[in-house]
Amino acid sequence: MAVKKKKAKARPKKRAGKKIRSKVKPRQRARARAGVKKKARVKVKARIKTKAKARARIKKKVMARGRVKARVKPSKPRPAAKIEGSVVGVVTHFFPRVNAAAIKLKAPLRMGDTVKFKGHTTDFIQTVNSLQVEHQPIHEAKRGTEIGMHVGSRVRHNDVVYKI
Repeated sequence: MAVKKKKAKARPKKRAGKKIRSKVKPRQRARARAGVKKKARVKVKARIKTKAKARARIKKKVMARGRVKARVKPSKPRPAAKIEGSVVGVVTHFFPRVNAAAIKLKAPLRMGDTVKFKGHTTDFIQTVNSLQVEHQPIHEAKRGTEIGMHVGSRVRHNDVVYKI
């Protein structure tokens, strides 16, 4: 019987500037890298948790000593209180010497109507006793017009006018 000689495996030749790849398959290499990344992420999360716990401990100690008042959680914004009536317009300007307001109308307005002015510092009710457009007195104003109206007290820019 003749014994067959084993052929020697051909080794990759070294070329200038190129590395010889290891026998590890590309998928295995990718999995190994992913495992390293996953471990690093877990470490970062653990670090964040320990920092948060440390802050909580310090906060408790300080509050126990009575140096700092407890922090109040910001409350949820409440829905605006419903006002009787409908929006008629918005104050665009106030003239203090004559106590008049320029109002951009979003709905029609007539003489004798009762209106409410509501704003950050304003809240009063009055009847409409004077309406003007371009310095001319009128009895009724349509939607979209800018009117001048005598007001009982100070109003401010962006105060809302309601019809009651």
